[in-house]
Amino acid sequence: MWWFTKGKRIEIWDEDIQWPIGDIEAVHRIRDICAAAADSAEKVGGFADRADNTKKKYETERYERAAKTAMEIAFKISDDLMRDSAVRQIVNLCVKANNLRTARILLRAIQSASIREDMLNDHPILRQ
Repeated sequence: MWWFTKGKRIEIWDEDIQWPIGDIEAVHRIRDICAAAADSAEKVGGFADRADNTKKKYETERYERAAKTAMEIAFKISDDLMRDSAVRQIVNLCVKANNLRTARILLRAIQSASIREDMLNDHPILRQ
């Protein structure tokens, strides 16, 4: 039975991308990456007082790989609004992981004033 095999799990952010991809496909891929890594980001955000280092390390590495891949894809998007929308997804992922430093840096990369204001309204902690 195939589900009992102990192969390494391939994550969506570890899959090779056949460049060039279009802006729409890139935004969809970033959305999928952020959705797949949301559970790890939430766990990383809740690990502040836990001592279970092996689980913490696994979830942190998983979140960081996903965020890094999403950022690499996002900054290759040529359309400004689509890039801003993709970066918004990544900022939401960073906030879930309580990675406010990266979230604030990415927030500054958003050029659209309306998207930036929506992000600040959704996450007032980023105003500081």
